[in-house]
Amino acid sequence: MDKTVSTTGFHPIQPRQALSSWNTIDSERVLRVLVNNLEGMVFRCAIDEQWTVHFVSDGSRELTGYCPDELEYNRFTSLEQITHPGDRLRVRQSIGQAVRGNGRYRVQYRILHRNGTEKWVLERGAAVLDESGKRVLEGFLEDITEQALSQRQLADAELRYRSIFEDSVVGMFQTSVDGHYLAANRALAALYGYDSPAALIAGLSDIAARLYVDPARRDEFKTLIREHNRVNDFESEVYRRDGSRIWISENAHAVPGSDGEPLYYEGTVEDITAQYNYRQQLEYQATHDPLTGLPNRNLLQDRLQQVLCQAQRRGNRGALAFVDLDNFKFVNDSLGHGIGDRLLVEVANRLRDCLRDSDTVARYGGDEFVLILGESGGLSETLQILHRVREVVAQPMRLDEHDLHINCSIGISIFPDDGDDLEALLRHADAAMHHAKNLGKGQFQFYTESLNVAARDRLALDSALRSAVDRNELHVVYQPKVDIRGQACGFEALVRWDSPEFGSVSPVRFIPLAEENGLIGQVTRFVLHEACQQAAAWRGQGFADVRVAVNISPSLFRERDLAALVRSVIDEAGLPPGNLELEITEGMLMGDVQRALAVLKELKAMGVYIAIDDFGTGYSSLAYLKRFPIDILKVDRSFVLECDAGHEAMAITRAIVSLAHSLNLHVVAEGVEKQSQLAVLNALGCQEFQGYLFARPLPVGEVMAFLHRGAQS
Repeated sequence: MDKTVSTTGFHPIQPRQALSSWNTIDSERVLRVLVNNLEGMVFRCAIDEQWTVHFVSDGSRELTGYCPDELEYNRFTSLEQITHPGDRLRVRQSIGQAVRGNGRYRVQYRILHRNGTEKWVLERGAAVLDESGKRVLEGFLEDITEQALSQRQLADAELRYRSIFEDSVVGMFQTSVDGHYLAANRALAALYGYDSPAALIAGLSDIAARLYVDPARRDEFKTLIREHNRVNDFESEVYRRDGSRIWISENAHAVPGSDGEPLYYEGTVEDITAQYNYRQQLEYQATHDPLTGLPNRNLLQDRLQQVLCQAQRRGNRGALAFVDLDNFKFVNDSLGHGIGDRLLVEVANRLRDCLRDSDTVARYGGDEFVLILGESGGLSETLQILHRVREVVAQPMRLDEHDLHINCSIGISIFPDDGDDLEALLRHADAAMHHAKNLGKGQFQFYTESLNVAARDRLALDSALRSAVDRNELHVVYQPKVDIRGQACGFEALVRWDSPEFGSVSPVRFIPLAEENGLIGQVTRFVLHEACQQAAAWRGQGFADVRVAVNISPSLFRERDLAALVRSVIDEAGLPPGNLELEITEGMLMGDVQRALAVLKELKAMGVYIAIDDFGTGYSSLAYLKRFPIDILKVDRSFVLECDAGHEAMAITRAIVSLAHSLNLHVVAEGVEKQSQLAVLNALGCQEFQGYLFARPLPVGEVMAFLHRGAQS
């Protein structure tokens, strides 16, 4: 076999043969094909006014729309003419500078295509000597329109981003991972109290230590970004330049490098101090008594659960004390609710001051307080605290010109012996408290099984209430609602019970009992019937515009035939629907919202008025105010109480009235007892007023006299 032939069939060329083959290649043909197939235009032109073309490749067709014959020697047009007028001078200057220097140049500019469109081109060339020794330009033009537009768009986007960054009303930033500012806008500088972004960057060299009130927040910020690559609504308290504090919300994300690690963080900052304070205020109102500032029932449950868990872990005991003020009703009835409320505030302060930091005092309702006492010092220390509580409450107090002496009765249940939840402990402590009252008041008693007698007393009251409903022992009184002139606009119907066995029983006592034993529906029907009959009688005596308001119990509101019941009662009385006002509480609208909405719409279609009673003490949701067909908002007396005490004290009342007006609701203020309160409420825009300043609840026989007095004034 010939050694020059491979087994694959490939014939290698020996060096002499290779040299012979290259010598036979048509180099001019190769160059011509290469030039004419380039994506762009190869040219040679004179260095003159029109850049007279000596040679141009076939690429001119695609690039300019002109064939080589039309461009060569400027037969149809010239390079000068197809260069955009706005770029001609710049191009000539760039090339002229190169010709005077090293001869090479590179310039981007626009050309005008034959079809009228603009293209961006990159021209690279050099000044060289031609065959005759004359200097000419030889170069190459390529289409860079797409790249140029992309660069322009990117530049525009960067410019817009810079404009947004600098001019945004929201604080914007870029920070390094190790905690200093790389960039900040004017809004952020102003937010933090700096004159300029540069001053902020220089002043906050250590974000964790210089910005956050709690330096650990920076680490939490970084942890969240590391885990989720971003933070949303990250709330923190921060220092401003002058040392004042504000609350901010940050939204930020990490900008990663090529290795995936964050290069820096960027995001936005908003001042949420107002929202944060308002949220704190709402949370405080939901968990604290508005009169005394003590924890209410909601917070009491949470505090007790914490103490119970702690007692369980440590294997020790604690005490729950139910404190009831003796003869408080006498103070309220004789001196008025204003003095009564101030007395409650004073007692609350005394109870708070005489307890340990680990203990809790809460207002349970009315004149009742609940103490949670942990057993850190054993039973002997608990006894010392109870003696101290009894003594401090009994100390004389002077309110206005009145010297008051009041005692308290205390019932105590021990946990976990007497129960391991709030309901059981309260029930047992309440029984012990009543036992203390029966023993002569002003003392305390611990719960024992013998106190089941108290349960039998409750059963006796329950039986008496059932008999009272059956024997019509209940009666209705009417508390006037007046306008600023003192003329009656209407009356609120209130139920009362004078029992042969128990005497005058407070509604605070028998209404909750009626709700528990299911009698509240019958009681409400009775009040509704009596009130409508009386309102019809008032109309017959010339007071056609006076409305009567009836409180609808939650159980009756849940009944399907409420609207039918109301219709039958007003028809029987001959009372127009517009003379009836139904008062419901905020809590009754929660839960089954669709059903509540349907009931209210049915009542509104009938023509009766719907009022929200005790507004502000429950959910206080804007959502239901807008959604439900409500006519009237009654401001609870707890807000009316100190509305005349100054700007802060009237803030909530002002907000409620403003909210009501914005929703076109009629505003009634209840619990008005002083002229100063009336003046403030009138100035705020309340339309009707109710309280002891005008009249106590009136027996039916005194209503007409009140109406006639108002008509004559």
